[in-house]
Amino acid sequence: MSSVSYFPNSKKFSVNTLSISNTLVASDPDALQHLRQHAAGGAMHDSDERYPPPKCHPGTRQAVRDRITGWYGFKTRPEKGIMWVYGPAGYSKNAVAQTVSDDLEGQQLEFNPVGATFFFSRASPERNSPARFIITLTYQLAISIPELLPQIEKAVKRNPMIFNKSLEVQLTRLIVEPFRALDNLDDIPNRLIVIDGLDECINSDQAFHLERNRPEVWIQEHMESRQFKPVTEVINLYEVGDHLHDVEAFLRAELSRIAARLEPQLAGGNFEWPGKDTLKTLLQRTRGHMLYASTVIRHIDDPYDDPRRLLQDILHDESEDKFASGSSFALAHSSSFSALHELYRQILRSCPEAHRQLMLEVLEELIAFSETLFIHCPIGAALSILDRLCGRPAGQSIKAIRNLRAVITLDCVTFQHQIFVHSSFSEFLLNPQAALEFAVNRRGGHWRLLLRCLRCMSSVDLSSEVNEAHVRFALVYWLRLWGSAEPSDEAQYATQLKLLLALNLKACIVQGLIFKLPPLALCFNLVHVNSGTLVPNIPSVHARETIIGRFCEVALELGQQTTALAEECASFLKSSLEHALLYMLQPAFVLVPRTPSSITRICFLLQNYFRECNKTKEWNPGADKVIQAMKSFKNSHPPHIHQEIVHNCDWGRQKGLVSSDN
Repeated sequence: MSSVSYFPNSKKFSVNTLSISNTLVASDPDALQHLRQHAAGGAMHDSDERYPPPKCHPGTRQAVRDRITGWYGFKTRPEKGIMWVYGPAGYSKNAVAQTVSDDLEGQQLEFNPVGATFFFSRASPERNSPARFIITLTYQLAISIPELLPQIEKAVKRNPMIFNKSLEVQLTRLIVEPFRALDNLDDIPNRLIVIDGLDECINSDQAFHLERNRPEVWIQEHMESRQFKPVTEVINLYEVGDHLHDVEAFLRAELSRIAARLEPQLAGGNFEWPGKDTLKTLLQRTRGHMLYASTVIRHIDDPYDDPRRLLQDILHDESEDKFASGSSFALAHSSSFSALHELYRQILRSCPEAHRQLMLEVLEELIAFSETLFIHCPIGAALSILDRLCGRPAGQSIKAIRNLRAVITLDCVTFQHQIFVHSSFSEFLLNPQAALEFAVNRRGGHWRLLLRCLRCMSSVDLSSEVNEAHVRFALVYWLRLWGSAEPSDEAQYATQLKLLLALNLKACIVQGLIFKLPPLALCFNLVHVNSGTLVPNIPSVHARETIIGRFCEVALELGQQTTALAEECASFLKSSLEHALLYMLQPAFVLVPRTPSSITRICFLLQNYFRECNKTKEWNPGADKVIQAMKSFKNSHPPHIHQEIVHNCDWGRQKGLVSSDN
């Protein structure tokens, strides 16, 4: 094996009185030793630093593992030489990379299919920088492919300072050129190079090659560039395999192991812990998220506590105030869940500090939006609605959260109530003890979104052509936001009330019912809120609060002026609803178009309006006017339309609008 010498033709020479004999000049260590000295040994898949490494539970993630090994095919070179496996945080990407490496290395072959591996890590000085990246790959390739070693030695001998060169130079001199110099390259079996966690490389803008990662924006841009896209096979880990099946297999095995430890305590019991129902509930909570499942197992596998109680605490009713409980506080600070929370904090910290306030505002708005919506909505459309409502430039919301692709389903076409990859992330955000500086306020987000809806509706009248999505959203969902918003003080509440009083509310109700949107959502919210306003100072049918409490579900001490505003708003809402009903029951009024669904909207609203009137203790004079309008409607519309309107209306029967045989 050739050696490297910095003074290949050295003889005896002197510097002043200092003599150095050639007998004191030993040959330089060989290239392999130089590489080893500069490599990051802890970054390799079988390193002691990573022991025990994360691995897939037996029988899990098999689909994606088969995809990778099938693509690799050591005998036949794949059509695309790079595979990018990406996915949300906590979907076992690191474990998949490790398990594939171990599986291939364990095959009984005459060569090692794993050419090289590098597992980046923020926590390791050697593994959080690209400085040792190419050297580490070169060292492993020199060992796994003996034919390559002489060429690498020549490269080091030609340029002994190669270890201090740029990554591009190192890649070219130590890997690309040595491979090109091989005469029998086509006869050498393929080798797999596994690179994991590139997003954890501090100076990641210097990195350029990848096998597995979270889809950070800069990585995605590179992999979808004109240079990489034609040669890159892409796998979205979220879309491959049966995640629920994998998580169930893991949970069954781990819970059985824990149950075996508890066997003496369970003796005499009449069921096997944790039981089918508990397992089913836990499985539903995971939503196929292996990180969540493994975190739960780590949390309950406590030799000094009762796993049954710990598991029950986790599965406790998911009320919005659950983190106020002592068990939830302890859960948030447990060492097992702290790892999950730290992961979330690291992801959030990837957003530049200058943009974090906007990021948190968008997250609050997204939580409010997802909890308000009744229908599927493209995520891009949702963010566009938020930009328009909040007066931001188009695309500002997506820019604010583009670093959060690991935890937000930005690539999904639709969402319903759940925009986060896993509910544990929204729970984390809403828990100040866990989220720390990234905590958000659910009711505060609802309140800000409500105010923006009210301001958006200020220009709506009966003649308005309402075609913009953000205006339609405001018209349909403002009432739902009203019930969930929480102003922080009396001044904010007064602002909310004044904005409502400034609306042409009758027109807003009518316009909201015209859309081909979820009409029952608006109808239900109108009646739901109106039920607390029909008669002042009596308990609401749908809530325990009085009329003022119904309009403000927070404990605020209101002054006389604000109390008067609240009472005025209650009366305003009731009268606006009745005027909207009267308007829609006019013979001249025509819904566009007059379809069965539009008739159903009026019918549903009337039914619930009269049902709530029936529940009040005092007569509601406004109901008389609605009944008179229904009589006029009966005389001016075809019988089948009139029958549709009054069908199942108890008040209609009582007042003789339809005969008893109808």
